[in-house]
Amino acid sequence: MNARPQAWLAQARNDLDLAQLACRNGFLAQACYFASQAAEKALKSALLELGLEPPHTHVLGDLLTRLQAAGLDTNAFQTLPLKALSRMGITSRYPIDATPPAELFDRIETEQAIAVAAAVIAAIEALDRGMA
Repeated sequence: MNARPQAWLAQARNDLDLAQLACRNGFLAQACYFASQAAEKALKSALLELGLEPPHTHVLGDLLTRLQAAGLDTNAFQTLPLKALSRMGITSRYPIDATPPAELFDRIETEQAIAVAAAVIAAIEALDRGMA
C-alpha cells in the first residue's frame, strides 16, 4: 500500500489542528489559511489514493472536479462552501490594498472555515473506510 495518501491526510489533520489553535488564540487570518490548507491536502490525499497525481492548485473546486471525473462519489462535498474556503486561502495571506489579512476575518467566519475543513477531512475519511 502506498503510504503517500495517508501522509497527506495526516498533514491535513495537523493543519486543521493548527487552524483551531490559531483561532483560539485570536490569529483568525492564519486560522482561515490553515483551514483552507487542511481541506486542500485532504482532497489531494484522495486523488493520490486513486492513483492520480494532484495538480498544483489551491482551488478546492478544481480538486473536487478531478475527484468526480475519476469516479469518486462527491455528494458529501456538494453542500460545502468550498469556493469561499478557497478564497480565504488567498485573502488570508496578503494585504488587500491597505488592509492586512489580520483585519479581514471575524471569529464566526473563521469558525465556519474550520468547520468546512473538518467536514472535508471527515468525508475523505469516510470514503477511505468505504474503500477499505
